Amino acid sequence: MVQQAQGAGSAIQGKRMLAGDGLMTAGLLGLASLGWWWSARMTHEMAMGSGMSTSKVQASMAFVAFVAAWVAMMGAMMFPAIVPVVLIFRRAAARGQVAPTPIFVAGYLFVWSAIGVPVYFAWRALQGPVAGGAPWAARLAGGAFLFAAAYQVSPLKSVCLRHCRNPMSFFLRQHRNLRRPLGAVSAGVSHGLVCLGCCWALMAILVTLGTMQMAWMLAVAALIFFEKVTFAGERVAQLVAVPFSVLGVGLLIHPVSLGWIT
Repeated sequence: MVQQAQGAGSAIQGKRMLAGDGLMTAGLLGLASLGWWWSARMTHEMAMGSGMSTSKVQASMAFVAFVAAWVAMMGAMMFPAIVPVVLIFRRAAARGQVAPTPIFVAGYLFVWSAIGVPVYFAWRALQGPVAGGAPWAARLAGGAFLFAAAYQVSPLKSVCLRHCRNPMSFFLRQHRNLRRPLGAVSAGVSHGLVCLGCCWALMAILVTLGTMQMAWMLAVAALIFFEKVTFAGERVAQLVAVPFSVLGVGLLIHPVSLGWIT
């Protein structure tokens, strides 16, 4: 009877754990959907900017608004890919071993917000040249594609991707007290930086193409997901270097082709 009771208790606990995992996954995907909606809205406002006064455009894309849009864009692309590591943390939180999961996720948001600051100034500098099809802006985008192609097959990319694809090893190396909020948010920042190490060259492509390009955002988001979650992720990361190289050379030789891909 005791064993049966223990077995029933374990089954109930397992069901609760699965239900919690499902709710957390749904929450992250819901935040990603909200990020896509906000990114699409900001893309539309930027596209309508040609018919608005300069002051109104600048007001709608002020510094705080841009960083918020950037964080939404990062969330849209990254939340589906960080589900495995967040679920591991959530299970530990359910057992009382670590701080609440939102504190850990806040570390990612901090990293994404910090990156939005230099991206804002890059966007301000490139907005006009990209929209006007300036040859130097097209060649800059070509250089970004070529650099990303080289980075995709680099040892640093491989190391960062390996850590992202094996989140349990990340937690086993943690020496922080994850029960404390500061330790949990620091772990989120650390893993956020590892994730950034995987995809920063891809983000550089987005910046040189004008930042809010929905088609390219979708392409990069799909690539990030396949790299981090699927069994062939490391191979996918290397294979994508080929089309990146072709696009990079094409933009260097024919800058006018920037308008074709944006």
